[in-house]
Amino acid sequence: MTAAEFSSLPLSESALAGLEVLGFERMLPVQAQTLPDILAGRDVLARADTGSGKTVAFGLGMLAALQPPLDVQALALCPTRELAEQVSQELRRLACRTPNIKVLTLCGGVPFAPQRASLNQGAHIV
Repeated sequence: MTAAEFSSLPLSESALAGLEVLGFERMLPVQAQTLPDILAGRDVLARADTGSGKTVAFGLGMLAALQPPLDVQALALCPTRELAEQVSQELRRLACRTPNIKVLTLCGGVPFAPQRASLNQGAHIV
């Protein structure tokens, strides 16, 4: 499948604006192959090399499904603390033009009380 424009997808204006700010113009192959199904609400399993665009594909799908007045609506599970932080940062970047979206990172091996307090403040994606 050839790379396509993000604007060819049913993404919100704020999502497209965020992609533009980040310099994303065309989808990478894994995004072109998965995003239509993700945005249609279908289950998707993707396996690709590091840096291939998986986080953007799944992140855009999460952001597209959010209904901001509600609390936690998406959960991203990561095998390491470092990857969890990296995914959280990328999700925040993707949501840069979408108002009132909160991404929270919860990890083991660190004090739980501050994390619980942050969760009590509300989050859309954990």
